[in-house]
Amino acid sequence: MGEFNEKATCGTVCLKYLLFTYNCCFWLAGLAVMAVGIWTLALKSDYISLLASGTYLATAYILVVAGAVVMVTGVLGCCATFKERRNLLRLYFILLLLIFLLEIIAGVLAYAYYQQLNTELKENLKDTMTKRYHQPGHEGVTNAVDQLQQEFHCCGSNNSQDWRDSEWIRSGEAGGRVVPDSCCKTVVPGCGQRDHASNIYKVEGGCITKLETFIQEHLRVIGAVGVGIACVQVFGMIFTCCLYRSLKLEHY
Repeated sequence: MGEFNEKATCGTVCLKYLLFTYNCCFWLAGLAVMAVGIWTLALKSDYISLLASGTYLATAYILVVAGAVVMVTGVLGCCATFKERRNLLRLYFILLLLIFLLEIIAGVLAYAYYQQLNTELKENLKDTMTKRYHQPGHEGVTNAVDQLQQEFHCCGSNNSQDWRDSEWIRSGEAGGRVVPDSCCKTVVPGCGQRDHASNIYKVEGGCITKLETFIQEHLRVIGAVGVGIACVQVFGMIFTCCLYRSLKLEHY
């Protein structure tokens, strides 16, 4: 019996240090997850106003929330491990399971939106650009379109001819422009009055393909981070169950 208790104690100590090491890595992973979510919201949020669906935004928010919970859970896991409190281990396991579900949801949403992105952009991007650009209450769209055309060297959704349907161009408020100034290779006030290929991004193609590629790359990152962290958490739940069982045996 004494030999059994000695082996159990040795196994418990090993599990404690293994779980502690895991929690340190888990805390850093949570920081990385939250950073990816914040990066998506802060640096790439300009283009979100061009998307009809809120799925892209939702996946970023899920990552921020999951990352914050992961960091708190990592600290809780360290406390539960060294204090050998089974009630804390139970709470830790529940939080791990909750985060696991959040990460899987983020990964699934990213994958699902990845599949439907092309259809959504084809159906909505041109209308968004032509009907909301330079319209009252849609300053976010205006800034996003200008940044999109300059950053990706494109003009219009499919091509520069799309701007002929623009409510802003037709209204006469454009000051004789046939395309926005952001279509110009060198932006100066009024440069959009001339739509020659030497002046605007006319032969480089429309923005729809470039925006789709850009968002798909970020969805791949979001999906990979979500599913990757979720897989790592499986090991954490296994370690927690083993330590809980070991402490229970020692207790008896």
